[in-house]
Amino acid sequence: MSRRQRKGRPVNGVLLLDKPLGLSSNKALQQVKNLYRAAKAGHTGSLDPLATGMLPICFGEATKISAFLLDADKRYRFTCKLGTTTSTGDAEGEVLETRDYSSIKLVDIERVLPDFLGEIDQVPPMYSALKHNGERLYKLAREGIEVERKPRTITIYDIVLHSFEGDLLDLEVQCSKGTYVRTLAEDIGEILGCGAHVEKLRRLSVGPYQGEMFTIEKLQELAEQGSDALDQILLSIESGVADWPDVRLGVDAAFYIGQGQPVLVPNAPTEGWVRIYDQQKFMGVGEIQDDGRVAPRRMIQATA
Repeated sequence: MSRRQRKGRPVNGVLLLDKPLGLSSNKALQQVKNLYRAAKAGHTGSLDPLATGMLPICFGEATKISAFLLDADKRYRFTCKLGTTTSTGDAEGEVLETRDYSSIKLVDIERVLPDFLGEIDQVPPMYSALKHNGERLYKLAREGIEVERKPRTITIYDIVLHSFEGDLLDLEVQCSKGTYVRTLAEDIGEILGCGAHVEKLRRLSVGPYQGEMFTIEKLQELAEQGSDALDQILLSIESGVADWPDVRLGVDAAFYIGQGQPVLVPNAPTEGWVRIYDQQKFMGVGEIQDDGRVAPRRMIQATA
């Protein structure tokens, strides 16, 4: 029996989508995939419907590097509302408690924020996509079920206070994968003694990506001009791992690595992940083995 062919055209590359407010990441992905009429596409880490901002969409062969973007550091700007805690940790949830915040001063904010820098333990929220016994936590939460969640170590590289007016903190944070900004806001509120939740959230960057983003409305305009106009705004596949070192292969080494065999490359890094190139194009990504050879891990079948 022959394999069923995918519907849609072959598209390869990365789109930096500016996800709109109120739309789930999966619905945004499907809208973009339909506009491109693409055979294959995936996103690189969900944003809540409440959140806006950068959602890299990987098309075709670029889906092979999507896991690396999922694991990448992120930067967010968010509004933290003091004095109110909610069931979800954001403005969409039911109000659980209100507390007085009027005594909190700027100096109090500036005193507690450094406590969150570096490696910290964070308990994932119930309203998250993590699983417990095969069931998504948010589904259990909607049924009124709460289960114990183990703390996870995350890293906050930078946290900046842009403004503090009334009950609203305007903050920007650069953090590692697995960081829940809603939990960060709640924890800040608890240390201040008044509780808090996220009022607004926008993702500014993902890994190496911090450039221009495209709204769905802009994509719709480009789609009216044809597929070429849409394709011109795609970033290359290797841009997703732009901060990795390169290795350049000769003809023989490129042949063998294309066959899935590790190769020895002069002057290659001694450890970690690398981008692999032959004399002309990006071939994929590899990992340095203990014996110093470059082993292919995700090889690209497109020239995009």
